Amino acid sequence: MKAVGFYRNLPVDDPNSIVDVEIDKPAPRERNLLVRVKAVSVNPVDVKTRARKADDGKLAIPGWDVSGIVEETGPDCHLFKAGDEVYYAGSVSVQGADSEFHVVDERIAGKKPASLSHAEAAAMPLTSITAWEGMFDRMKIIRDPDLNIGKTILIIGGAGGVGSIATQLAHEAGLRVIATTSRPESTEWALAHGATYTIDRTKDFKNQINDIGLKYVDYIFCLNSLDEHWDSIAKVIAPLGRICAIIGPKGPIDMGALWDKSVVFSWEFMSTRPNYNTPDLIFQHEILNDLADLIDNGRIKTTLNSTMSPINASNMRKAHKQIESGTTIGKIVLEGF
Repeated sequence: MKAVGFYRNLPVDDPNSIVDVEIDKPAPRERNLLVRVKAVSVNPVDVKTRARKADDGKLAIPGWDVSGIVEETGPDCHLFKAGDEVYYAGSVSVQGADSEFHVVDERIAGKKPASLSHAEAAAMPLTSITAWEGMFDRMKIIRDPDLNIGKTILIIGGAGGVGSIATQLAHEAGLRVIATTSRPESTEWALAHGATYTIDRTKDFKNQINDIGLKYVDYIFCLNSLDEHWDSIAKVIAPLGRICAIIGPKGPIDMGALWDKSVVFSWEFMSTRPNYNTPDLIFQHEILNDLADLIDNGRIKTTLNSTMSPINASNMRKAHKQIESGTTIGKIVLEGF
């Protein structure tokens, strides 16, 4: 079967940085689904995986955002059957899904939103699970607008892949959403995807938060450089507030800056549950099914922003280059082999 991958870390403009390959078609075992891949989206984790690739001659296949059709089920599956449309993020501990067929544990796959195309659906899983777990699981935000009256969340990186869904989910939960942006087009995107206010991510947050009429924010979801924003984060988080970050710092940070406010800090990594096969692994299946219902009811919209076809090395290099530029708004999806 056709697949797209890389053997070593090379600059993205090098034609050998990402290549077209032929590999064996996998077979589903136990609770695995064999999925015919219809569309995949590209995330920063794909680029980081390529950057970390050891020069060992082994093929690595990225791709952790998928929409497709179940071709075959393993003997222990009971959540799906052949012919079902699914979407999922998979696990970064195994080969990704930039291939014609892919196997995934059914407990981390969800029913594809019926109202979305495969390209629109492929834009959603990784970022949505990250946003959902970060806000509702890690920061313990309650999904009830009546209980969130007057509460605020600052989303640092509000127009990116995770930010584009986090703003919507936070708005849906009744929070006032403040998103950081840096360009007119990213500001427009964030406001169209649930943000109540935007502030400039390149400037100190405190004065901008004060200008909105707030002294502090109750929650902060940091989706990019923690080091760059740490001082501002410590200043604007409310006493007894909660912070969640998805990217580790490049150096030491002063956690003591949160001490006198009794702030709770947590990490979110979407692959923790599948990587460690946690007892609550099926929670990601439930998240994706709940999200599909929200989408089909018109309460959440896809974060797809650009599409390329077909799924091949040439287009994948273009997508990786865009991600590397740091200017991506929403999600990039490739569809069809």
